[in-house]
Amino acid sequence: MFNSHYLAPVQTRFVESQGLSLLTLSAVLPSLGSPDCKNGAKIVMCFPSQFQVLFFFFSLYLVAIAQGGHKPCVLAFGADQFDGQDPKQSQDKSSFFNWWNLVLVGGPAAAVLFLNYIQDNLKWGFGFGIPCISMVIALVVFLMGTRTYRYAIQGHDKNPFVRIGKVFATAAWNWRTTDSVILAEMEAQATPCPESSQQYKFLHKALLAPIGSHGEGAVCRINDVVDAKAVLSVLPICASCLVYATAFAQTFTFFTEQGSTMDRTIWPGFDIPPASLQLFVGFSIIFLIPIYDRFFVPFTRDITGKPSGITMLQRIGIGLFVSIIGMIVAAIVEMKRLRTAKESGLVDKPEATIPMSIWWLVPQYLLVGISDVFALVGLQEFFYDQMPNELKSAGTALYPSIIGVGNLLSSFLIYVLEKTTGGEGHDSWFSDNLNHAHVDYFYWLLAGLSTTGLVSYLYFAKSYIYG
Repeated sequence: MFNSHYLAPVQTRFVESQGLSLLTLSAVLPSLGSPDCKNGAKIVMCFPSQFQVLFFFFSLYLVAIAQGGHKPCVLAFGADQFDGQDPKQSQDKSSFFNWWNLVLVGGPAAAVLFLNYIQDNLKWGFGFGIPCISMVIALVVFLMGTRTYRYAIQGHDKNPFVRIGKVFATAAWNWRTTDSVILAEMEAQATPCPESSQQYKFLHKALLAPIGSHGEGAVCRINDVVDAKAVLSVLPICASCLVYATAFAQTFTFFTEQGSTMDRTIWPGFDIPPASLQLFVGFSIIFLIPIYDRFFVPFTRDITGKPSGITMLQRIGIGLFVSIIGMIVAAIVEMKRLRTAKESGLVDKPEATIPMSIWWLVPQYLLVGISDVFALVGLQEFFYDQMPNELKSAGTALYPSIIGVGNLLSSFLIYVLEKTTGGEGHDSWFSDNLNHAHVDYFYWLLAGLSTTGLVSYLYFAKSYIYG
């Protein structure tokens, strides 16, 4: 009765509850093990024991592993509740991805606003205990709906990775086979040609038994070839979005560093933390998703006749374009910040506050949020919709994988630029003194790379055939 899309959220929620429980325990029982105390000049400083450190990080990684499996599976399971063949439910499924992301952003926003205060001003035990109790309640609520859920029927007995891997292996084994031989063999066996036959035609070689083998069991099925084509066709789309993810990574790094040098005073005696501006990304998503779902989609639906208003690929493309605008705005703001530092005589004073309000950074944060509403939500829906049934959860895991790889590419790019633009007595683009750095050059570079990524994306999207 139950499939992996149902069992995985249950299992991962349970594991995450355990991890949060252990985190809470590590906070409320600081006496785990013997602390290492040293006498300082005026006070005695105590450090956690090795067991306490290991216990804490074990709990933390347990939560991280659970979240890695939970988010893609529960998203796929939620989308499974809609019948894609029904026009009304098809509209509702597209809307589901919008509201899913609104909740996904709203939760962390609430955590930043409230849990950080509780952890800093009350107790860390409360800060970890509240999410733990919330996760247990969520698991109970999820299980209460077990009898009412719709469960996707698994169409194959074999592991989907094995089936699709066999297609690529068999096609590679038969790489010398000509198209005429394939057509002749298919006609002799009365085998119909797979859908989208002109795309990735080399995979048709998997319909023949491997050269030198005997027995019909070695021949791949038509549906296996079609599924292999579906997996292969989404990879160029995935690759062309990596630059977008690299630009997205700057939201949590250089944007914050810029803010730390600017005037952050809200009222006398209170300065806003520079990282708090990241909330504007969440706020823009929370504000824009209802507008997109309730106004933009119905308006465009009347024009295009499509259930979701615009196609998934069009939605992603708009998000990539907005991301480019965001990088351009970030570069212009950074140029103004550097100019203000120079005019104020603060170039050689990295600790001084530049007389330029931190609110100048808000537009670039808002543009990041707008690009997320289009690109990230579009990627979620696209990968879920276009992957084979047994790989829906793997498809929904692709979009966070893109973000993860984009962060790695960002670090690698910064490392290369640090080595190539610095040395021999002059500062690199990423000098420790941000007033000597040229992060604006980096933003212009990202805008250029993002434009190249958008062009490649449009090329692949134009030739893409929906499954």
